[in-house]
Amino acid sequence: MSEERPVASPCVHVCALDEDDICIGCQRNVAEITRWGRMDNPERREVLQRCHQRAEAKGILL
Repeated sequence: MSEERPVASPCVHVCALDEDDICIGCQRNVAEITRWGRMDNPERREVLQRCHQRAEAKGILL
């Protein structure tokens, strides 16, 4: 059985934090960005879901 590929980073190379310390490009917070490389796929999927929710709340389409 082959190993699952890592979930890709949502980084879009627009790296700047808003007033809530959320990246305006990918919608991750500082802790999520810092830990991304050490997360397993289930954790990464949870982060992506939170990013999507943050984007929706701000009216941003990812």
